[in-house]
Amino acid sequence: MIAAVVFDLDGVLLDSEQVWDEAREQLAKERGGRWHPQAQRDMMGMSSTEWSRYMHETIGLPEPPEQINREVVERLSAIYRKHLPVLPGAEEAVERLAACWPLGLASSSNRELIDLALELLGVDHLFAATVSSEEVARGKPEPDVYLEAARRLGVDPAEAAAVEDSHNGILSAKSAGMRVVAIPNSHFPPDEAALAEADVVLDSLAGLTAEAIEPR
Repeated sequence: MIAAVVFDLDGVLLDSEQVWDEAREQLAKERGGRWHPQAQRDMMGMSSTEWSRYMHETIGLPEPPEQINREVVERLSAIYRKHLPVLPGAEEAVERLAACWPLGLASSSNRELIDLALELLGVDHLFAATVSSEEVARGKPEPDVYLEAARRLGVDPAEAAAVEDSHNGILSAKSAGMRVVAIPNSHFPPDEAALAEADVVLDSLAGLTAEAIEPR
């Protein structure tokens, strides 16, 4: 029996992975960093602490990680306030599942961006618990952020379902022991090995129904 549903944010509710990519790449090029094609995939799922350190150590930005983090978040906040990149059917999917289960959110986004996005989307009141990976020890693909979401929801992870789009996200939720519903990211699709770990694979949020979460 499923007792709660935990959403990812970027790539599930927001079409934002490439927005993150562009903001970080632009900053890297402005500061003389060594951007490379694999950088976005490397950073997908990392916590803000992890990716800002990656930008400093691997991409070669001279600023300390804390400053890199702050500058990227400021750029994302400005973009979201101007135009939130909502995926089709996001609000409706959240409302459908909120009618059936308590909802949580487990995201690699910063706390500030999670709160802003859910407020702008108009669904913040539907989430009983939200967790940023900056609030746990390790980012995705480690299970920490999903385990913390389950803890805050007061449910056993084995009785929760996760909605994910990315390679690292699927592995994170699966490692936490959750049922995983995958909606593959069209820009940065998970590989076949990660998709094989999902319990259900959907084409879009339109298919995210109570039946997909818990077949009758």
